[in-house]
Amino acid sequence: MDIEGASPFYNSLKESKVDKEIKIGEVIETSSAEFTAQCYKLYQAPALGSLVKTQGNAYQIYGVVYNVESHGLEPGRRVVARGENLKIEEEIFAANPQLSRLLATDFQAVIVGHVEGKSCYQYLPSKSASLHNFVYTCQTEEVRVFTQSLDFLTLILNAKIPVPVDEVVGACLRGVSGTHHAPDAFLVKAGKELARLLGRDINRLNSILKRLKQ
Repeated sequence: MDIEGASPFYNSLKESKVDKEIKIGEVIETSSAEFTAQCYKLYQAPALGSLVKTQGNAYQIYGVVYNVESHGLEPGRRVVARGENLKIEEEIFAANPQLSRLLATDFQAVIVGHVEGKSCYQYLPSKSASLHNFVYTCQTEEVRVFTQSLDFLTLILNAKIPVPVDEVVGACLRGVSGTHHAPDAFLVKAGKELARLLGRDINRLNSILKRLKQ
């Protein structure tokens, strides 16, 4: 589906510069349905349910964050506690400056659409993201325009991911509602779309609807 055609999508983004997109990391694993990015800064991953994008190749790919992990970079070596005799966490890094090079934060995102040429589509792209593609946060206006169509919900609801999908859907819709001029009306619209998609699974539908409350 072409979201509002090519021109409205791009014109809306050019007209609004309320906030700037921020480069937060690079793709380190990729597949047809999702990608993993490593953050440039420890603990600086976007929130659960956030809309992010990769840029590179012939088009950009949109994803919704479904998992965040912080870990050590040395294979087979676990992170160990270091602050027994310290008062605040910052002192750990001050006393062990090498930690900034030994720890990393990654996040994983399920793909929910892509821009090809000057049109935006809410289905999987024909090619996956490339390794080392830059990953950016999305501008407020970009999130609002992208989520005017809710076709992307199908991709999240059917995603095969190792975390509760319903939590991701709820976090995503709560977060993006704030980018719309009438957040409550957007959530009502989203609830109706979920009812259409999950009408035969009332328990799951009710579970997600409870998570839409701010």
